[in-house]
Amino acid sequence: MDIKQLIHDDDAVSPVIGVILMVAITVILAAVIASFVLGLGDQAQQATPQASFSWDYDGSSSPGELTITHDGGDPIEAQELFVRGDFGSGSVSSSGSWDSVDTTSPSPGTTSEISAGQSITVDAGSGYDLRVVYEPIEGDTSATLAQDTGPDA
Repeated sequence: MDIKQLIHDDDAVSPVIGVILMVAITVILAAVIASFVLGLGDQAQQATPQASFSWDYDGSSSPGELTITHDGGDPIEAQELFVRGDFGSGSVSSSGSWDSVDTTSPSPGTTSEISAGQSITVDAGSGYDLRVVYEPIEGDTSATLAQDTGPDA
């Protein structure tokens, strides 16, 4: 046996590296496909809460009062829920998050969840065009959860 031939014989190096690379590529490809099929990539996105709201306008005073009630669905943090739009002839200062406006429960100015049965009352003229908007604190997106217009809009 020739010792020089054993030292310079590297025929097996190329096939071994090729097999290792093929296995690595296959494992990575399988992981990527599995994450799409199982929907693991969708869990990273923020989910918009599903909630319904009712609107009750009382025009007996000037400006009128509009009561917006959370009728059902997901509870939402008060600091992430806003009333936006045209208040008609009413006070625009009523705009803002639910925790900055008088709510029936809990006390105003506290961070809490708005759940079914809780409401907010804002001053609005009969020509209002308002939306309940969800804006998460940690995200830069928003979603309109409910919209209503006044009788004279």
